[in-house]
Amino acid sequence: QVQVVESGGGLVQAGGSLRVSCAASGLGSSRYGMGWFRQAPGKEREFVAGTNWNGRWTDYVDSVKGRFTISRDNAQNTLYLQMNRLQPEDTAVYYCALDLHVKVWVSRIIRDYVYWGQGTQVTVSS
Repeated sequence: QVQVVESGGGLVQAGGSLRVSCAASGLGSSRYGMGWFRQAPGKEREFVAGTNWNGRWTDYVDSVKGRFTISRDNAQNTLYLQMNRLQPEDTAVYYCALDLHVKVWVSRIIRDYVYWGQGTQVTVSS
């Protein structure tokens, strides 16, 4: 049974930092892409950042470039998102998801991601 579990969300002031983590289990290997998505109240879920199976290809939405860093530890089947210089507009539920298609690149397409976590709330106060 595949499980995807996020952790590390919370409340932070604008300009602060948070790191969210995602632990994946139940898969036989780490040869899958991983991504972070977020959904703010009243808005559609959007791609934030992603990495391919070996971590050598990463992609970020423009609004977080230079502030967020995605990384993965395949030995621990864990994905991280380091978020710096957080802004109120970053407030959302952050979801981790797995793309089981082995690709060199990173997909931004929600339907490419098969397994999803339950989400972790990130709230940035002004």
